[in-house]
Amino acid sequence: MIQDVLFYLFAFMTLLSAVLVVANPVSRNPVTSAMFLVLTILFMAGLFVQLHAFFLAAVQILVYAGAVIVLFLFVIMLLDLKEEQSRRIGKLGSVLGLVSVGVVFVLFNRALSGLPAKVPGATGQPSLEGLTAPLGHALFKQYLLPFEILSVLLLVAMVGVILLSKKDLR
Repeated sequence: MIQDVLFYLFAFMTLLSAVLVVANPVSRNPVTSAMFLVLTILFMAGLFVQLHAFFLAAVQILVYAGAVIVLFLFVIMLLDLKEEQSRRIGKLGSVLGLVSVGVVFVLFNRALSGLPAKVPGATGQPSLEGLTAPLGHALFKQYLLPFEILSVLLLVAMVGVILLSKKDLR
């Protein structure tokens, strides 16, 4: 019972803070959005703890909330962005952004619809706790391509932060 309440609480707070990263009604300052991203990461770590994935929760907090957010904030602070100097996104950029989100959504649906409903050979309850060595082996052997795609995604996010916070020189 308490696990269900905590799951729904963490899931709702994760979704709410993720929406506030993008559609921030409090401030147009990118630092505020980065702080909401930290909250999103912390609530996701809470979901990992609920799954008894303590190592993943610790990595989530240390790597993402620690290193990546500090790097984002470092870039934002280096560019010395002020609230009134942020660049407006045009109609073309909005349309292209929505089209790209739609394409990614369609690709995810196609990839997930091809997965079997039940994994062959799986019996009973899955083991929720494990060692880090098999996790690292699976990450760098079986899931190397998604791991590299995630690293490129983080690079694109960094370039996006730089471009969005760049001052117009007109």
